[in-house]
Amino acid sequence: MFGALALSLAQLGDPRILRVLGKSLLVTLALFAALGIALWWGMEGLLARSAWHDELASAATLVLIALAFWFLFRAVAVLAVGLFADDVVAAVEAKHYPAALASARAISFHRALVMGLRSGARFIAINLLLVPVYAVLLITGIGTAALFFAVNGWLLGRDLGDMVAARHMDDAAMRAWRRTNRAQRFLLGLAATGLFVVPLLNILAPVLGAAMATHLFHRGRQ
Repeated sequence: MFGALALSLAQLGDPRILRVLGKSLLVTLALFAALGIALWWGMEGLLARSAWHDELASAATLVLIALAFWFLFRAVAVLAVGLFADDVVAAVEAKHYPAALASARAISFHRALVMGLRSGARFIAINLLLVPVYAVLLITGIGTAALFFAVNGWLLGRDLGDMVAARHMDDAAMRAWRRTNRAQRFLLGLAATGLFVVPLLNILAPVLGAAMATHLFHRGRQ
């Protein structure tokens, strides 16, 4: 895992990966901007009868955007980078695993979008279902964080692994492949989840995660 992270960090300067990072950041910012506008309009409507409706709507929107950013950043970031993850995987394969390019199939935009939407939906649904458990575990001091890392490590390990496997396997082969490397993908997901909670590094987390997943996928096959 540390070797995969080191190789991924070393390749961050690759122009192909920098382009993906730039495009994914623009998509992420655009989605949050759209969310902010929608929330502001909604608050304006709810508070229209208040004498301070503009000020209250702005304050409520800022609070909701901050909460949404904290909760949804991982889902939105993975969706955004998932649209272009094929370029990251291809760049890593071209540099470190050129023989794999012969059997690789480019992932269509439609398939990448569907995979990204499923990933985001799983993250939101499962974490919302676990909110009561997170709340109860707050009394333990570390239980909430431990469960958050475990659940999201599992989710993120699956999503990142699929971004790579989809280039080389059909759906049936991917399902069989997932059963052979649960522990490896879980460790990948834990590492990526850790990157997501570190300021500044969380911006790079989706791209680094996709690159790390590429190394682990091909090393596992070898």
